[in-house]
Amino acid sequence: MTDEEYMKLAIDLARKGCGYVDPNPMVGALVVKGGKIIGEGYHEKYGMPHAERNALASCTDPPDGASLYVTLEPCCHYGKTPPCTEAIIESGVARVIVGCVDPNPLIAGKGIKELRRYGVSVTVGVLENECTELNEVFFHYIKTSTPYVVMKYAMTIDGKTAAYTGKSRWVTGEAARRRVHEDRHRYASIMVGAGTVIKDDPLLTCRIEGGQNPVRIICDTRLRTPLCSQVVETAGAVPTIIATACCDEEKKKPYTDKNCEIMTISKDGEHIDLNELMIKLAAKKIDSVLLEGGATLNWSALQSGIVQKVQAYIAPKIFGGAGAVSPVGGIGVADPGGAFLLINSSLTMLDEDILIESEVKPGCSPA
Repeated sequence: MTDEEYMKLAIDLARKGCGYVDPNPMVGALVVKGGKIIGEGYHEKYGMPHAERNALASCTDPPDGASLYVTLEPCCHYGKTPPCTEAIIESGVARVIVGCVDPNPLIAGKGIKELRRYGVSVTVGVLENECTELNEVFFHYIKTSTPYVVMKYAMTIDGKTAAYTGKSRWVTGEAARRRVHEDRHRYASIMVGAGTVIKDDPLLTCRIEGGQNPVRIICDTRLRTPLCSQVVETAGAVPTIIATACCDEEKKKPYTDKNCEIMTISKDGEHIDLNELMIKLAAKKIDSVLLEGGATLNWSALQSGIVQKVQAYIAPKIFGGAGAVSPVGGIGVADPGGAFLLINSSLTMLDEDILIESEVKPGCSPA
């Protein structure tokens, strides 16, 4: 097998950590000796041993003289766990093949230099694009100290997220809805506006077997989330943050009594400052946000520049209706030339529904 083929296997291993390792990256590793895989591992959970140590510990033969394939540069500092470079050097591994360099300033090439200093041969950049894409959340979080935000919505082919009556269950089919729950497992948090809670009373949990519930974030400028809503009533079981500009401590108390965390945020115009909210969420080690808001919050998020990716689930249906809701509200752009631009789009078929995922082009905000 080639270096690329072994690295593909390491990437597959890394994905097993999805939803369990944040705010750390997903990493997979293989130990190969004499053309045979003698050990494999991945980063299984935040705070637990890294992929390299798991792969070395699983070896069926001594790893001296072997090659180690790892999707991300091995760490060289003490954190939750000791340095992986130390374990690699002690193991006698002769060659390390790295998918991509770790952007963390504590590492950022230092792990590679450490290995080479002790005589280990290092090859860098095998399937680099694939390894980088694997950890788009981590790369953004570590470089910007803000969460990676994915704006998700489901709409009909004529651009409606609900019928003119406001009814929206269900726009898409079961396969698309399952994919949404997989992303609720994948991303660290889920965010909606108070209007969505008032209108739909959603639970905002991950409903796939073995899935992790995201931290629930309610953007509620005036603190009007119903105390009887599902998100408030279940805050003791699922971490729930209400981000508000309200400073009335008596008004906050009923929420904190029900185990909600109140996060006070400054106002930006008529709404909370979403950029300030992102900074505070990152400080709590929340590295990603799945934005499942309504049209108003979606516009505010785009306008504030916090969105990195857009997921549009499109159902082959037509609702019609001049008053039916579209995914993004607000005042909108004044001219087509001022549109938010989306790049690097990909398309996935989910039975009859279509998922289009696109990155938001940096610096294209009309503001």
